[in-house]
Amino acid sequence: MMKFRRTSTDQDAPLLAKVGERVRARLEADPSAYRLPVDGIELYGVADFFSAEECTRLIAMVDAVARPSPTYHGNADSGRTSYTGDVDSSDPFIRMIERRIDDFLGIDPDFGEVVQGQRYEPGQQFRAHFDYFDTSAAYWPTEVKRGGQRSWTAMGYLSAVEAGGATEFPKVPISVPPQKGALLVWNNMGPGGKPNPLTLHAGMPVERGVKYIVTKWYRARPWF
Repeated sequence: MMKFRRTSTDQDAPLLAKVGERVRARLEADPSAYRLPVDGIELYGVADFFSAEECTRLIAMVDAVARPSPTYHGNADSGRTSYTGDVDSSDPFIRMIERRIDDFLGIDPDFGEVVQGQRYEPGQQFRAHFDYFDTSAAYWPTEVKRGGQRSWTAMGYLSAVEAGGATEFPKVPISVPPQKGALLVWNNMGPGGKPNPLTLHAGMPVERGVKYIVTKWYRARPWF
């Protein structure tokens, strides 16, 4: 039990810095990966990561598990108004999708969380937030036991949206509109393996259409 109390983001920092170095080198060597032209965060995109058929199948799986989205602070500010659900990680199709994301980033599958699907209908959004954990929050001791701090985020767009629904990084700043089949990935840490506040991001309100995405997060240590 004591080992969990001693583990902190600072102690995870060397692990997070190393995974950052490995993923950075892998993406820079991959001609399909495009580094978005912003300073302060490592943000990459790849077009057509998912086929149209895969998007359709994933959308159906998201619809099957969608429920009102929770947050770590209880969503008291109504900041996340989408529908969310974890897809079946034992499904062979999902396992194939996860392997492709793992291979793209070069991260051991044991470090990845279960793929989560989200659906945003007109007016729904996810206000500005961080994917990394607040180590002063009440939930942190639980997350320490489940792999510690988050490293990289991989987010796939499954549908085009007629208007709205961009992923916005206001501190950089850059706004990425939904593009069906594309994968957006970013490092939640800075080069030294510490949380990077410039990764603050938001899912802007959908104005017309329905936005579907899938998200996979990775941890400093094996997730369970």
